[in-house]
Amino acid sequence: MSSGKSSKSDRSVRDNASASSLEDDRLVSQAMDGDQAAFRQLMEKYQKPLYFHVIKMVKDKEQIEDLIQESFVKAFDNLSSYNTNYAFSTWLYRITTNHTIDYLRKKKLETMSISDPVKTRDGDMSIQLEDEQAETDRRIIRKQRSKIIHQAIEDLPDKYRVVIKMRHLEELSYDEIATELDLPLGTVKAHIFRAREMLYKALKDRRSEF
Repeated sequence: MSSGKSSKSDRSVRDNASASSLEDDRLVSQAMDGDQAAFRQLMEKYQKPLYFHVIKMVKDKEQIEDLIQESFVKAFDNLSSYNTNYAFSTWLYRITTNHTIDYLRKKKLETMSISDPVKTRDGDMSIQLEDEQAETDRRIIRKQRSKIIHQAIEDLPDKYRVVIKMRHLEELSYDEIATELDLPLGTVKAHIFRAREMLYKALKDRRSEF
C-alpha cells in the first residue's frame, strides 16, 4: 500500500515538472549513458545562472569559474545518486553552494594568522601552537598528498597536463593560457574541465592514501 502512495506521489511530482526540468531529466539520462554532448548542454544551460549564484559569495571572477567547473565535475561524477523525482537544478545548486562554502572555509583557515589574538568576552586570547610532533606529522601528510596530486597530474594526457599546470601551478588566467597556447578560450576551458574530471576520478580512487 505504501509503495502505491509513493508511486502516486512520484507521478504527481513528474506531472507537475516544468519543461526545463523534463529537459534536464532527458539530458541527465543521456549523460549517464556517456553522452558527452548532453554533459555540454547541461553545462551551457547552467554556467551563467551558477555564475550569478556564486558571485554572491565569491568576488574573484577567475575563482568563480574554477568553482563552477569543479562543481560540475562533482555533479557529473555523482549523477547516479541524483533522484529524478526532484529538480536537477536544485541538486546542482546544492552541490555548487556546498563546494563554494568549503572553499571559503579553507581560504579562511589558510589566511588566519596564528599571531593575531582572538577577541572573547574575557578579553584577548592568543592562539596556542600545537606541539612540534603534531606539526611534523602534518607536514609529512601534506608532502605525501602533494606527491600523489603531482603524480596524478603527470599521468594526464599531454594536452590536459599542460593546461592544468598552467592554471594551478603557474596560476595563469584562462585568457593567458589561451594566448600562450594559441587556443580558443572555449577549448582551454573544456580541456581544464576534462583535466579536473580525470584528476577527480584518479584521486578518488586513491582517497585512502590521503
